[in-house]
This record gives sequence, C-alpha cells and structure tokens, in this order.
Amino acid sequence: MEALSDKQQKVLDYLGRFIDRHGYAPSMRDIAGGCGLKAAPVAQYYLDVLEKKGYISRMKGVSRSITFPLKAAGSLKLVPLLGTIAAGTPIALPENDTWSLSPEEMLEVSDDILRGRTNVFALKVRGTSMIDALVDDGDTVLLTQANTAEDGAMVAVWLQDRNEVTLKKIYREAGRIRLQPANRYMDPIFCDPGNVEIQGRVIGIIRKLD
Repeated sequence: MEALSDKQQKVLDYLGRFIDRHGYAPSMRDIAGGCGLKAAPVAQYYLDVLEKKGYISRMKGVSRSITFPLKAAGSLKLVPLLGTIAAGTPIALPENDTWSLSPEEMLEVSDDILRGRTNVFALKVRGTSMIDALVDDGDTVLLTQANTAEDGAMVAVWLQDRNEVTLKKIYREAGRIRLQPANRYMDPIFCDPGNVEIQGRVIGIIRKLD
C-alpha cells in the first residue's frame, strides 16, 4: 500500500476508533468534526484518497459503508456464533441464561478486525431495527463481552423482566434507559435501569451476501 500523509493517517485512525466504539462507520460530518476538517466535502476527499490507496472499502451509493479490507498477511481467529438476537421486537429466551454456551458454529474472523481481543462472540441478527446503522436482517454482529457501554454504543441487552434480548443503541436518561433503534419507523424502548443488563458491545458486522 502507498504511504499516508500525517493527515490521512489521522483520518484513518479516527475511522478505526469510531467503528471500534460504535460498530458502524461515521458520517462525513462526524469525520470532519472528529479530525478538525473544515467541512464534509473535505472528509469526502480524504475518504477517496484512503480508498484509492487501498486502506478502506466502500459500497457505492451506500452511506456509512466504510470497511477495512482484510490484509493478506492477517491471521484468522475463530469466533463462536452463539445464537440469534433481535433487531426489532425483542426475542424471548427459552431459559434464564442469555446465550447458549455451546456455539452453533465457529466463524473465521480476521485478527485485523478483532485487534487482539479474545472475548469476542457473534450473533445472527433477526429484524431491521438497526438498518440505518447498516445492520440488516440476516447479518452477523461481532460483540466483545461487556457489562457496560457508553451512551450511543450498539449493544446486546437482556431485559430481565421480559426475559428477552435485543440489539439497540443505549442511552441513559433521567431515571430510565432508552434503547434506541436505528430505524426512523420504529419507536425506542424505555426501561428501568435495574431491568437492563448489557451482555456485549458491537465491534463489527459481517454482512450477508445475496
């Protein structure tokens, strides 16, 4: 790959941090603000340069579709696929345990995505409540085990009183938790803080191919 200028490397590093934190790519406005660029068109210019040099890939005509191509030298790690999670109406659990400890299968994932993490698991997505975050029905999300997350993070949560699990963005408000879908046609779920248990934070998405 061609070498990057200091500014190009700064943008690339920002993309990695944002996707690592949120599980999806930043908008042009996010990139401009996060990297001290004058405007969104300047961010677009840097993305064009990074894509041309092979550091990122994008789907034509699809916003927030930035991904990192797998490096030829990157090693593959096995990640357990533990079941299904709802991106829509929460899915009821057959048992008190949130996930089965016996994986349905093991997925090969590049260490470039895992970045050295060892506490990663995968869940198959059912529903379209996170479609605006580029998580579609049938996709697979990679999560790192966590019992806390920052506001705005995409998380897998267990709703204890319902014995149900769902995939949403989490926000803490006065006296309650808001589980926000990334779908303009769907309403948020409001919960008592004591009823919400975070199971994992999304760090990546494996998109299904038709």
